[in-house]
Amino acid sequence: MKNEKVTVQLYKARNITTGALWSIVRYILIIGISFVIVYPILKQISVAIKDKSDIYNPTIYMIPVHFTMENIRLAMDILHYGPLLRDTLLFVVSTTLLQAASCALAGYGFARFSFPGKNILFTFVILTILIPSSTLMVPMYLHFRNFDVLGIVHLFTGKEGINMLNTYAPSLITAGLANGLKSGLYIYIFRQFFRGMPGEIEEAALIDGAGGIRTFFRIMLPNAVPPIVTVLLFAFVWQYNDTFYSSLFMSQGNLMAIKIASLPADANQYLPALLGVGGGTNVKADPNHVSMLVDTGILLAIAPLILMYLFVQRYFVESVERTGVVG
Repeated sequence: MKNEKVTVQLYKARNITTGALWSIVRYILIIGISFVIVYPILKQISVAIKDKSDIYNPTIYMIPVHFTMENIRLAMDILHYGPLLRDTLLFVVSTTLLQAASCALAGYGFARFSFPGKNILFTFVILTILIPSSTLMVPMYLHFRNFDVLGIVHLFTGKEGINMLNTYAPSLITAGLANGLKSGLYIYIFRQFFRGMPGEIEEAALIDGAGGIRTFFRIMLPNAVPPIVTVLLFAFVWQYNDTFYSSLFMSQGNLMAIKIASLPADANQYLPALLGVGGGTNVKADPNHVSMLVDTGILLAIAPLILMYLFVQRYFVESVERTGVVG
């Protein structure tokens, strides 16, 4: 009896020790991953509120001696931040809504309907996820450089097509036709969700006289909140940060990703004039000061995403979780 009590106590002690060690390892991993993610943001904030005089102070690491908002003001002036953010959000929200709507329809069609070539078409959808976007760069550029549908434009005007470059049309068209940025992944998410829904729902709707379209809008779509939230957030973030398609179709567009990419050159050009030094054309800006403004501009660019995440992170986690379970 005594030996059994000792064995039970040893077993409990071993479980407690194992649990404590696992907790320590888990916390070390969480702290390490959090540091890798949060440290760059903290460094950007430190640079944004650091005075120019602190650049050459070797004793300063993260906390500046002279706090200032001048870097933020200068970066906003160079970027024309207000109009830039407005145009970017308008463009991103438009493409996001179009992508979510078109990909939901495509995913529903692949999940609930049978038609010739269904598997082949879905294979092409998967290939859009696997094939690098750079391989499609030239044909997509030429397609929208001379955009024409079945030769209609050439038939009536005699021209090769319509030049849609440096407009929002290419991105809006591809998003509305479920062929935009990461659309293959969104179609797959919706397909997996709709496949997991019971077929009795559609049978009951069919008995009540509802067709496929009405069933989709009245029954399927209201139940597809988890994948809709997931796709909306993914599409918004990826479209907001996209530089590939933005620079390909809208190299002169007023979008955040494009302006941030050109911020070093713009800061070198306009910074002396903003500081009132030598008219701004014949005087070179301090490269270290330009680097500070670039870091500040990047912080301003990601600020809307951080604010959005603070408000919607709970819904995002729940939607991803539920989508994964149903799919």
